[in-house]
Amino acid sequence: MKTIKLHFNSGFKMLFFILLITVYQSHGQSDTNHNVEQSILVDTADENLVWGACPSFMPDGCAIAVLHGDPAKNNLDILFKVPANSIIPNHWHHSAERMILLSGELEITYEGEKTQIMKKGNYAYGPSKKPHSAKCGKKEPCIIFIAFVTPLDAFPLVPKTD
Repeated sequence: MKTIKLHFNSGFKMLFFILLITVYQSHGQSDTNHNVEQSILVDTADENLVWGACPSFMPDGCAIAVLHGDPAKNNLDILFKVPANSIIPNHWHHSAERMILLSGELEITYEGEKTQIMKKGNYAYGPSKKPHSAKCGKKEPCIIFIAFVTPLDAFPLVPKTD
């Protein structure tokens, strides 16, 4: 059996070493230098928040402010505001909702469940595609922080007529 010895000159060794280091660094630092998302801080009481319209089936005075993300993309955080004594009609979303009530008191009813009352500071989880309705209390507007997993949408449920 013959043994073959390979001889590499110092130039080839240096090139191989540089290539190895480059590959190692590109894997080890891929998340630290390129396309790094920046943190944000938003004062939800800021008078300069931009409030937009709600879907047409929502009550008069309803407004939405985008805190983070794009309504047409995944992972969106919004503020949802309705005046006191407003009724939010039965509707559903493709996304699950993670909510914290920032002001007011909100009676919320999910299909097949008992009505629950959210108070300021309460957290609620709403499953995706599960119909729900709500009513804001009489004392003050309801402002809810909502985190959506998938793009923002809302579909009204039209009552069946006989």
